[in-house]
Amino acid sequence: MQRFMLTGLALILGISLFGQQMQKDTKRTIVTTDGEIDDVDTFIRFLLYTNEFDTEGLIYSSSMWHWKGDGKGTTIISEMEMTKNIYGERSELRWPGTSWIQELLSEYEKVHPNLLLHDKNYPSAAALLELVKVGNIDFEGEMDKRTEGSEWIAQKLLDNDPREIFLQAWGGTNTIARALKSIEEDYSKRKDWKLIKDKVSKKAIIYTIMDQDATFRKYIGPNWPEIRVFYNANQFWCFAYPWKMIVPKSQQPYMEGSFMGPNIINGHGPLLQKYYSYGDGQKQEGDPNHFEGDGSKIVNTERGSFSKYDFISEGDSPAFLHLVNVGLANYEDPSRGGWSGRFRQSNENPFRFEDGDSVTDLNPETGEMDKSYPQTRWIKPMQLDFAARADWCVTSFDVANHPPKVNVAQGNAISAEVGETISLNLTSEDVDGDAVYFNVWSYAEAGDGPASIELKKDIALVQIPKSAQSGNEYHIIVEATDTGFPALTRYQRVIITVP
Repeated sequence: MQRFMLTGLALILGISLFGQQMQKDTKRTIVTTDGEIDDVDTFIRFLLYTNEFDTEGLIYSSSMWHWKGDGKGTTIISEMEMTKNIYGERSELRWPGTSWIQELLSEYEKVHPNLLLHDKNYPSAAALLELVKVGNIDFEGEMDKRTEGSEWIAQKLLDNDPREIFLQAWGGTNTIARALKSIEEDYSKRKDWKLIKDKVSKKAIIYTIMDQDATFRKYIGPNWPEIRVFYNANQFWCFAYPWKMIVPKSQQPYMEGSFMGPNIINGHGPLLQKYYSYGDGQKQEGDPNHFEGDGSKIVNTERGSFSKYDFISEGDSPAFLHLVNVGLANYEDPSRGGWSGRFRQSNENPFRFEDGDSVTDLNPETGEMDKSYPQTRWIKPMQLDFAARADWCVTSFDVANHPPKVNVAQGNAISAEVGETISLNLTSEDVDGDAVYFNVWSYAEAGDGPASIELKKDIALVQIPKSAQSGNEYHIIVEATDTGFPALTRYQRVIITVP
């Protein structure tokens, strides 16, 4: 197998071979996926957002839930307690194959010409197809051998494009771990190893949905401690199978079949027709546990009762939503919160951001602090945005809706004294000519508490508390929502600092 070994000088200097590509500020990303049905639904939504970032790899990988086996009858027992207890010793586990991405890309190809009417930056199906690779899939956590997928990741981490690589782990981290291990094997004996390792550590960001194998704990964390990690182990559940038990009642209609069916799944072209939903009659080949699409009008489960076309799960969508710039300025600092959730910098490792009991937002429906609300607070605008992009698959630009733009004249970083009231002058643009309405609120949990806000049409008066102290930050979220359908929202985050 070819190894991608660049010269030390090029690695150190980061000399660009890509000309104009260096000038782009779009984010680079690679997806690794185990093919769970929620990965399939995430991937369909992902394709409708590929105009927002540069996709540089679509890689099959394994997880504690899905692996192929070696075809020789070799058995293993999961290293993860949950799947060890559920499945015991096996020679394979619910493997969905290595063709479903290509099949969905063929459906994407059919709607791609229409998507281009709305944004010329949508990549072609052929270009995305070139990025499909098979990684480490034989067993849960297998990272012993180099694979096409792991070598592809290693190549990207070592290339001369200075932009970061946002590595999404929708399943296990084993293919990512193998890529890093290959880099270590190939370069650790060289005199410039520290420089190479620093480059890779600064370039890689891993967004992982839980630990779905043990490779992060056993290899990546101990050997690459300065790679930034965004670890979502709690907040994603509200966008996954048990959503009905977690999502506030006011947000649930946007995940129910009465919304999903007419606004996203049906009548929106062949790609959206492949989206898995409750009672839709679809069944994933290779997964005997997939019962949700059994065709019943009502599907009763331990997660609740679901009707036809109800949302099943997109537990991995928060990963790629972190790349979608809707104006919340949370890419560089995930503690600010956004469509991908809100995370706290770890006390043990400053390069690790995580959710959990210490990252809670006030849920207005319950009046209690809620560790899911940093994600669920955004469900309505996210679902409406998804519905708009579903429309882009089949409608002309003039008929469809597109998001507004919002601007704060004073900028996004302001200083204010204790007790001071400042004015924010708001303006908006809407390419469709729709009226745009503002809502301005204080994101208390993302900063150092709430500020008082009075909105007068397009002027927001923000008063800093008299109890504020030097260095305190107050996060003000300016929402601009248009009057088209589906109504679309974009934001500006203004951070006011007390000197």
